[in-house]
Amino acid sequence: MAQLQAFDFTAAMQRLCVDVTLRLPEFHHVRMAEVAVTFAQARRRVNHGLQAKLTPLRFEGGALTTTRGGRRYTIQRWYANEREMLYVLSFYLPRFLEQTFREKLITVMHELYHISPAFDGDIRRLGGHYHVHSHSQKEYDRAMEVLVDRYLGLAPPQSHYRFLELNYRELVARHGSLVGIRMPIPKLLPLSKSA
Repeated sequence: MAQLQAFDFTAAMQRLCVDVTLRLPEFHHVRMAEVAVTFAQARRRVNHGLQAKLTPLRFEGGALTTTRGGRRYTIQRWYANEREMLYVLSFYLPRFLEQTFREKLITVMHELYHISPAFDGDIRRLGGHYHVHSHSQKEYDRAMEVLVDRYLGLAPPQSHYRFLELNYRELVARHGSLVGIRMPIPKLLPLSKSA
């Protein structure tokens, strides 16, 4: 009997995200070589809740430090093959894979769109009080649906996204196991007054 080959989830997500950034002008500023794609285990086995998360590794305007409550902070830096990462893109499993195919692609677009157009390690800041999702997350997600339709309309190779047609159990059954990069979310680090 043939040995099943483990499915590298984060490598597959990286390939998909690279393809999206090459095909859609809204993402041409994203350099996926500086985005760490990871997965984390969802704490509760329910389908609602956090599906994915983009963690910026810089503060507003790409700054290395910020001040909160009168104290200065920096954030842990992360390197892969001597290249510094500016973002961490994490997918929560198995929850992310329990969405429909379309919802998964909307989630991918949603998180990539959070990356600043300056690609400086900060998030995209939208106008108004709700600078992350504008005034309406539903409206934000509808805009991401349009991007999904445009992406699929460009006829990308099915090999880049076919795995998203399966749920977690189906992927594991087909490949025997699911592997990929896992890492803790980088932490804020307080700086001493002399730093």
